[in-house]
Amino acid sequence: MVGRIIKTEACVAEGAAWLAEQDPRFRQALEITGPLPTRLRKDGFDQLLSAIVSQQVSVAAARAIWKRMRDAKLTGPRKVMWATEDDLRAVGLSRQKVRYAKALAEARIDFKALRDTPNEEIVKTLTEVSGIGVWTAEIYAMFSLGRADVFAPGDLALQESARILFQLNKRPTEKELRLMAEAWSPWRSVAARLLWAYYHVEKQREGIT
Repeated sequence: MVGRIIKTEACVAEGAAWLAEQDPRFRQALEITGPLPTRLRKDGFDQLLSAIVSQQVSVAAARAIWKRMRDAKLTGPRKVMWATEDDLRAVGLSRQKVRYAKALAEARIDFKALRDTPNEEIVKTLTEVSGIGVWTAEIYAMFSLGRADVFAPGDLALQESARILFQLNKRPTEKELRLMAEAWSPWRSVAARLLWAYYHVEKQREGIT
């Protein structure tokens, strides 16, 4: 089952209203954050390649590297496959990320077919590629494919936000948060959006105080 697809702000608002009905703490968080953004992006090879580029570097560094890759026309699978290691190193990729980029290009993923693939199978398909972990696969399903019922419990900001909002003694582990999130189905992607927004507000508040 593919399930509900998020396409507009109205879809996100519907999910947020459902969550607020289920749990007063979500209602409280939504009152603080206000309307949630869709955060949708296109799907395809370049989205996953960009995710690889962004791993373990600052946002500014990732943007700079990605710009150089775009300028060098090294964001498509064929171009990456044909490029030499020196070509990819010249735009700022580490040797490890060169291997990951090559692995992604050589995987020949059918990105159009993923649009009609169940969530679990998407994660399985993507994580078979070196350099793509469960978090990246879940984020891709959530924002590039618009899946309404995907969560990314390995995300530290989601873990910390859940700790604060639900007044937990400690930050939940990935396994613990995945279990918690089962109660938020069929709108787990919207719960993630709400927790991220709430985390941002809380961190700003900490900065002020």
